[in-house]
Amino acid sequence: MSPSPSPLQVHLLALPETTPAVFYGLFEVFSAVGDGWTALTGESGTVPPPQVRMVSRAGGMLTSPAGIPLGPLTPLAGTPRADIAIVTDLDLGAPDFDPRGRWPDEAQWLAEQHRLGATVCSVCTGSVLLAEAGLLAGLDATTHWGAAGIFARHYPEVRLRADRILCPAGTEHRIVTSGGSATWTDLALYLIGRFCGAAEAVRIAKLFVIGDHSDGQLPFAARLPARHHEDAVIEQCQAWIAEHYDEPNPVAALVRRSKLPERTFKRRFKNATGYSPVEYVQILRIEEAKQLLESTTAPVDVIAQQVGYTDPTFFRRLFKRRTGVTPARYRQRFQRATTLPS
Repeated sequence: MSPSPSPLQVHLLALPETTPAVFYGLFEVFSAVGDGWTALTGESGTVPPPQVRMVSRAGGMLTSPAGIPLGPLTPLAGTPRADIAIVTDLDLGAPDFDPRGRWPDEAQWLAEQHRLGATVCSVCTGSVLLAEAGLLAGLDATTHWGAAGIFARHYPEVRLRADRILCPAGTEHRIVTSGGSATWTDLALYLIGRFCGAAEAVRIAKLFVIGDHSDGQLPFAARLPARHHEDAVIEQCQAWIAEHYDEPNPVAALVRRSKLPERTFKRRFKNATGYSPVEYVQILRIEEAKQLLESTTAPVDVIAQQVGYTDPTFFRRLFKRRTGVTPARYRQRFQRATTLPS
């Protein structure tokens, strides 16, 4: 799905049983879509920031089972049509919890939002409310493994797939359930990729360091914007190298364009940008390589040539030194950010 031309309407539904961590986590992540990456790196984006609302039956404030307040909440009667409606994990207490008839207004609202075209989602035990709303009948769905008994007793018509992390189902996959509470990050990236584009999902994954952390934080890091400066000569050189970083011997070309002695140029460049010319070129090349690894299937050797490295072995070493992982591992991580986990 291509990025939406108008702000995405995302509604997070709160109930008295809603726990706060995932609820607020989703609010923060969706609120960063469109401008969070720009604020950190200075890179302009093309995705409009979504309208993210926390909603509940009566509005106002709710006290979560953890004692942490949820809100301020917009009443369901005052909300516009949602593009995405999400029920997060619910504290259902004992394993014999009976949800039947417990949330009639919320169930009706979810069913109506779905009828109007919204994609209705759940995290963890939030899927119980989707089942209560009649949205999961005859469909595949997942939930926390501990809620499997509730489905077996009260919603046997749901084809429960408790082994799944994400489970899109129904017409146009407008029902999406996710597994245990920690799978909210998988759901968020999937939805952002689907509604706002894969590039924005990757930016959000990097911004919040969402995903497999076994390789540390370096794979998520991005080049920060250069400091502001008033050196016009260096600024002109930066503008040129931004378009010609892939050329042979770019630092020598920069020195020639500056018309400064080499030593003076390197000193002024470092003072203005915070980087040596060589490091600056490497950063530009590696950032472009990361974009190509994220968005294309081109072989690594081809990407190395495209960003200016004729020696692919050197490129691989440099890439790993700057990102902490090999190019192949980087591609696997961030192309997977918007694919469906099994």
